[in-house]
Amino acid sequence: MKARLPKNYGGGGIGNMQQLARQAQKMQEEMEARTAELEAKEYSASAGGGAVKAVVTGNMEVKSLEIDPEVVDPDDVEMLSDIILGAVNEALRNAAKDKEDSMAELSGGLNIPGMF
Repeated sequence: MKARLPKNYGGGGIGNMQQLARQAQKMQEEMEARTAELEAKEYSASAGGGAVKAVVTGNMEVKSLEIDPEVVDPDDVEMLSDIILGAVNEALRNAAKDKEDSMAELSGGLNIPGMF
């Protein structure tokens, strides 16, 4: 007894594979372009009621750090360090979330290991 495939199934196996490969190539090109675009963007965040403002790039590098002179207290350096860390970490989270959201949009929500 021979197995039968459902109607309109098969008959285009190699063509379907080539189409799938083209779609994957297109998605990869779009992701590379989007990644370059995101890496060029800047993300900012502030902490301590605006006393510290951090700006990071999409490459997760700190580009600038602004500190209000009024919060610089030589007797409380630890507080200033905490405020700086808060601003920098929030800016980095903003950049990471933007990249994650952007890539999810491109991939249609698929989680493809190694792609991003």
